Amino acid sequence: MIQGLYLEDLTVGQSAEAVHVVQDADIVGFAEVSGDNNPLHLDEAYAATTPFRGRIAHGMLAGAYISALLAGKLPGPGSIYVSQKLNFKRPIRIGDEVTVRATVTAIDERQAHVTLATACLVKGKVAVDGEAVVNAPRRARAERARAGAA
Repeated sequence: MIQGLYLEDLTVGQSAEAVHVVQDADIVGFAEVSGDNNPLHLDEAYAATTPFRGRIAHGMLAGAYISALLAGKLPGPGSIYVSQKLNFKRPIRIGDEVTVRATVTAIDERQAHVTLATACLVKGKVAVDGEAVVNAPRRARAERARAGAA
């Protein structure tokens, strides 16, 4: 089993990043999985008539990039999403290189909750930002579970 960071490994200010280049297939696939078939995301002719003047990625695709960063790196495997707030500031388009960042801003030892500032940036500008709360596994609990399984 792959294990991420334990609550005891985390510190305020700790951060992680990942980079994604948005492809047409990502948007089409997200529409298929989510059922969000808004023509703003899928129909170039329609999207050209909107204030965005072309297709844009689903806002929740950026949310999925944040989820992947939390699940994969910080805190990583074993963490459990509690909440996510998202603010959509700029569109993300096909071909954009999206830098996804999460930074620990608070740790609640009692509840094992970790609060993280989250952001998706395109060309250094914030496209999406927000705040996530995750439950991070405790080292002692994981060690007891491993000992019981042995």
